[in-house]
Amino acid sequence: MANTVNLTKRQQYILQVVEQLEEAQTNRILEKVAENFDKSSRITIIRDLNFLKSHKFIKQYGKGRSIYYKTNIHPFEKAFDMKAYFEIPPDSRIIKSEKLTFTDFQKWADILTEKEQKNLASLNKNYQKRIKSYTPGQIKRELERITIEFSWKSSHIEGNTYTLLDTERLIKEHKEAEGKTHQEALMILNHKTALEYVWNHAAHYKTLDLKKIEEIHALISKDLGIVKGLRKRPVGIVGTAYKPYDNHYQIREAVESLCKLLNKLKNPFLKALTAVAGLSYIQPFEDGNKRTSRLLGNAILLAYNYCPISYRSVEEIEYKKAIIVFYEQHSLVFFKELFIEQYQFAAKNYFQ
Repeated sequence: MANTVNLTKRQQYILQVVEQLEEAQTNRILEKVAENFDKSSRITIIRDLNFLKSHKFIKQYGKGRSIYYKTNIHPFEKAFDMKAYFEIPPDSRIIKSEKLTFTDFQKWADILTEKEQKNLASLNKNYQKRIKSYTPGQIKRELERITIEFSWKSSHIEGNTYTLLDTERLIKEHKEAEGKTHQEALMILNHKTALEYVWNHAAHYKTLDLKKIEEIHALISKDLGIVKGLRKRPVGIVGTAYKPYDNHYQIREAVESLCKLLNKLKNPFLKALTAVAGLSYIQPFEDGNKRTSRLLGNAILLAYNYCPISYRSVEEIEYKKAIIVFYEQHSLVFFKELFIEQYQFAAKNYFQ
């Protein structure tokens, strides 16, 4: 389980240094902090190390001058003081140099706690019970509501300036909003087309492969000037120094590895969570990666008769922070929490 103790900015930085160094000795930690953070005294750094040790963030090894420290928390489970973390400029944050892989099946399989799994199963059971009582016409109307809210929010996360009412009018009446670009309208309409497609072909996404992911990307990026297929050049991400794979063959291998993992995972919600986070991390396309990941997550949920997520109540900045922490530190604590909250919202608010 994640350690939820609040850390100071310096303690967070020290923890990152310990994780970066194979055997982090006090003098080396002191040097790194002085070079990149602040010039704290040796006594202060030792006090911080003892605090981290007492709360089981790190372990101490050796004796005397040979003492060194190692991290004690798997990256997936590591929590941060998000305010303090994002007060550190992107280029000053120590990020994971080793790329995240999707081959450690058991670690991914253990992301959800037993309590979380029971809660999500209960929500889904109630959702499935309610939707069975709906007529085809009622299901169509409710799908339209979800589609409008998902298309609006997913686009808004990516900088689209349409309001929810603008989006409703566009989808229902095919009228573009004044003062907005045609590209913004296309982005929203592509969300509508893609969500309706995965809804109508839900069983298609019980197993995943590269072709199916490219299929979703083609729908979400139609007529937006985005190159189809896996990218062949590097991409940069605003707000982070994290660099995804820039080699075409490595990108393909990473996506195929992710698909193998998804096909092995049994819990539908876990599959969806892993798909959204994993595809966002790989960034396999030149643009539209996070939009594609959210569509893929909903395709998986629908394949197993779970309610799709609209993300209606999510704060865009919190979504971006949660995914950036995953990029930089491989921590899923915050994105998992956000994803669960959004599923709870969806399962409780749609098909009532």
